[in-house]
Amino acid sequence: MNDHLDPLENAAMTSRTVSDAMRGSESDQSCRGILQELDRRGQLLVISEEVDPIHDVSAILSIVDEKAAVRLDRIKGHDMPIFGNILSDLDRVALALDVAKSDIQQKLLSSIASPVPPVFVDDAPVQQQLFQDDILTRLPVPTFFSKETGPYITAGLIVARDPETGLGNASYARIKVLGPNEAMIGIAPNHHLAIMARKAGAKGEPLPFAVVLGAHPAIQLAACFYLGLGDDEMHCAGSLLGEPVRLVRCKSIDLAVPAEAEIVLEGHIHIDEPILEGLVSEYHGMYEDYGSGVRVRFECMTCRSDAMLQVIEPGYHMEHLYLGAVPIAASLKAVIRRSVLNVGEVAVTASGSGRNNVVVQIDAPRPGQARRIMSICWGAVSIVKNITIVDSDVDPWDLGAVELAKMTRMRAERDILIVTDLPADRSEPQEDGGVIAKVGYDATMKAGDRKEGFDKALPPLESYERMRQLLLRVKPEMLI
Repeated sequence: MNDHLDPLENAAMTSRTVSDAMRGSESDQSCRGILQELDRRGQLLVISEEVDPIHDVSAILSIVDEKAAVRLDRIKGHDMPIFGNILSDLDRVALALDVAKSDIQQKLLSSIASPVPPVFVDDAPVQQQLFQDDILTRLPVPTFFSKETGPYITAGLIVARDPETGLGNASYARIKVLGPNEAMIGIAPNHHLAIMARKAGAKGEPLPFAVVLGAHPAIQLAACFYLGLGDDEMHCAGSLLGEPVRLVRCKSIDLAVPAEAEIVLEGHIHIDEPILEGLVSEYHGMYEDYGSGVRVRFECMTCRSDAMLQVIEPGYHMEHLYLGAVPIAASLKAVIRRSVLNVGEVAVTASGSGRNNVVVQIDAPRPGQARRIMSICWGAVSIVKNITIVDSDVDPWDLGAVELAKMTRMRAERDILIVTDLPADRSEPQEDGGVIAKVGYDATMKAGDRKEGFDKALPPLESYERMRQLLLRVKPEMLI
């Protein structure tokens, strides 16, 4: 008998045992299934040599980036493995959602339109172990970048509840480790978590919250939706999973968390205790100095008996970008199509750091619709800066095709809209006093612009088909 199992094999056995005993044939709601599948496909890089959590973990994740997911089995000074880069390209996002890449956005939109409420379980893998002291020292939290002043938990899905309405909320925030049980959380003032923390602070109370690490990627994506305050992302996650999210009640606070995650930290946000943060990396790949975050204190940690720490490489790295870009694009389409029924695919591009640059496809646009869509996007998400509107024959995720449309279908004096002094997110690198100029490009075809029309110059379809058949005979790999 082999006493030393591969962490994924051991994890799978634990997960199957719990699942078989508790829930019959219900599906896995952890990250372990996708890690196993990526390993099977040769898309998981496993490092068995010792790696230092100070900068070296970050360097490996940065070098590999979108090429593969990574699992680091030996972290200096710790027994717990680290994994990351699981959603660093769109193919892996599609795998996590169990759809074709072309169907990612529709899957996300359907989850917003048809949410599935969670269910509660009494026993959960994430509560196999309980720790009430030296909580953060048990985790191999990496220090990522040279000018940052400490280690950061970057994959923490935050669960909280509005202290007035009682409605739940899931989101992301960075957490800088300060001591064994204390940390700083960085939250933008307009984010729902900050609003809830201020409500609790106004009552003279800290806000209970939980930090979830290693839940199923579909749950992680749902937490990145731009929904209204009070709309519960866990309901959207259930729709993405095709079954209710299984939740378990926390041990020390009145919240519930995904039962099959790796780790949960339970604590309180003290909005009245500011902590100076120092320089921190942002999605655009540069540093920002936001001044102060706020103190958090953790009362306990629960985790699997063989827990792994999930990390997301921050800054301008693909998992960080796509975790924002894919849900933001779906959220924007959900808002746009309330007013513009002929809207097509919406893309939030990597070139815009997965946040700032939006491309919207529209079918047979009517006069004024392009500018209407620009206004809707700017009003819906303050972080959006540049917007390009294209016709339905242009793939909005294909930046080459988008640029070609701008060069051939747009007249600058007529089709470029610059609006000054619009609200900017605090992460915007060029904001001044909370505002920034924003640009819209109408790259759609307009009747009468070209006497030759806009038909593409291509061989006839029957010639294409004959040559496809020829290539199938002599060089089939050319058709892949």
